[in-house]
Amino acid sequence: MKQKLKIGLFATGLDTYWGQFDGLLDELIAYKTQIKSNIEAKCEVEVVDAGMVDNPRKALEAASIFAKGEVELVFLYVSTYCLSSTILPVAQRLNCPIIILNLQPVPAIDYDYINSLGDRGKMTGFWLAHCQACSAPEIANVFNRAGLRYEFVTGYLADTFAWKEIEGWVEAARARYAMRNNRLGVLGHYYCGMLDVYTDTTRQAAVFGTHIELLEMCEVKKYRDEATETEVADKLKEFGEKFDVSPDCEEYELLRAARTSVALDKIIGAHELGSMAYYYEGVDGNDYEDISTSVIAGNTLLTGREIPVAGECEVKNAQAMKIMSEFGAGGSFSEFYAMDFNDDVIMLGHDGPAHFAIAEGRVGLVPLSVYHGKPGKGLSIQMSVRHGDVTLLSVCENGEGVFLLVAEGQSVEGPTMNIGNTNSRYRFSISVRSFMDTWSKAGPSHHTAIGTGHIADKIQKLAFLLNIPVIKVC
Repeated sequence: MKQKLKIGLFATGLDTYWGQFDGLLDELIAYKTQIKSNIEAKCEVEVVDAGMVDNPRKALEAASIFAKGEVELVFLYVSTYCLSSTILPVAQRLNCPIIILNLQPVPAIDYDYINSLGDRGKMTGFWLAHCQACSAPEIANVFNRAGLRYEFVTGYLADTFAWKEIEGWVEAARARYAMRNNRLGVLGHYYCGMLDVYTDTTRQAAVFGTHIELLEMCEVKKYRDEATETEVADKLKEFGEKFDVSPDCEEYELLRAARTSVALDKIIGAHELGSMAYYYEGVDGNDYEDISTSVIAGNTLLTGREIPVAGECEVKNAQAMKIMSEFGAGGSFSEFYAMDFNDDVIMLGHDGPAHFAIAEGRVGLVPLSVYHGKPGKGLSIQMSVRHGDVTLLSVCENGEGVFLLVAEGQSVEGPTMNIGNTNSRYRFSISVRSFMDTWSKAGPSHHTAIGTGHIADKIQKLAFLLNIPVIKVC
């Protein structure tokens, strides 16, 4: 069973209050318990609860609890006014940023009720249960001066917006965890001369925590040669179940692709890979060329199993596809195809791999008489991304390091090219001209990962957790 993500939570207050205002501590702890239950139910995580931290001694105890619990993210619930000296020791000892929950119990104090109490002590106690905002500037001031990273979620306990933010932070932490524990295979080599695709794999490992496994083509050949007739037959059956197989596909090409797909499954399993980047050419007619010209179907099946595969050895795009996959948005390997100034849309696609979960209809498996810019011929993918909201994501690299580039738009209906590639039309909130200029000047490679839904806010949260820049074009 997959281990649940661990998220830290603690509440803060001032221990001086508890002897002054009857019932205040119990009320605030009940609010924290409500937050804990909601996080566990909405986000399907394990919450490591460090309780009420209301003095510096308890702060050290909380930090120890979070360290032992190996939490991925910590939520700090400001239950009432608290001293910043109570918060600082926790934050200084964490290996992750703190998300400050500045959440009132209700949208507004019941003024009639508080003023009817007739006892200023009781009135003050009632107010202090709604006094979350008092500490927000103080905590931010101290964190700023200490060089600590944090963000706020401000609202109230039943606030839909606030809970969307909390869920977004948990999803970003989940994606960060997945990237840090991912094993990315590199099969073959870069497309020679495609300088924008080249990357510093040490930087990729340092930023994302991803292990990069260098694979050998001879290992794929070994698994391919060992593939049994039963395994190949099962793979052909899978092709029929997952693809809309064109009647133009030759049996020879289907068998070639099926045998290679069996080998790809085995190398993924042997190295416990969660993603892969590949490219190979070889000398005319050699066994490795036979493999490299028959990978698209198998790599598409892998991508559909949430093991995204990027062609042309685009490691950065394999990373982007993995991020999209972890957010449940798919992640299809794409490049810019053409601009349609009449309809103000941009066309993107590639010869594969694709992602079944985000397809408009069934994914087609079709023959290509030539792979443009590459040797040989074989099978390819015909697909459009499902119409509706989409997000584009590129993992980029410049002289200062790794950063993310993101844009939100729509996949729209209209004519596409039936050239045996993934092929879709995209419209953005800015014009084709503005989009192309702004996106290109940010400095990505010519590839991008496309996923369904608008998830730029989650990607921005992931960038914060990774402590890298993010640029949003639109």
